[in-house]
Amino acid sequence: MRKGISVGVICGLLALLGALVTGCQSPSGGIAGGGRPGEPASGSTTAAVPPAATRPSGYGAVFLGVGECSSFGTTSFTEVSCDGERAAARVSARHDGTVRGGPRCPDTTDFVLHISEQRPASDEDGDGTVPQGYACMRNLQPPHPGDPGGGGGPRTIAGDCVYDSGDRQVRETACDGTGDREPEYKVTRAVAERAGCPAPTALYVRLGGDRPVGCARPL
Repeated sequence: MRKGISVGVICGLLALLGALVTGCQSPSGGIAGGGRPGEPASGSTTAAVPPAATRPSGYGAVFLGVGECSSFGTTSFTEVSCDGERAAARVSARHDGTVRGGPRCPDTTDFVLHISEQRPASDEDGDGTVPQGYACMRNLQPPHPGDPGGGGGPRTIAGDCVYDSGDRQVRETACDGTGDREPEYKVTRAVAERAGCPAPTALYVRLGGDRPVGCARPL
């Protein structure tokens, strides 16, 4: 009799202890804080969503915007990622309108891309239009014809060499003699007016801009 009572008491205590322990637990995915089974508890944190991947250089909101890159070609070209194998040159300045009526490109521009007005299905701002403009380009790799003495580029600057092409005109050529024509004069300085040129000046070259006179000496 005593043995039976002892066993019953022990079983009751074990059952009570089990209930107490179960009531204190908050199993993963269980009901806690008003949540539903299988859902995180209210107030709990979830794993952070990783940010969207950064769009590679060469694709931006503006077609061929500053810092973006173009493929090879000056008449037929596309905007490409600057990290891709098709990238040839980077935009150093970008302007709407025409070159004649717009701001000048930087001195060391290698070439200019003329962008005609287009109305594609999608464009940089969604209005269906890419306005007429021009992009001042710098090659990603040498040679750089826009550098002083490089023999090319859209502008003649101090350090460039020229030859007499006839009819009181001069044309740029490479100072190292690698161009189609041998250099005859070198532009040593750009000044606001002829009086600012040094004494050995033998030729005045029209450069444009705020210092439109190039002082050239014979080679």
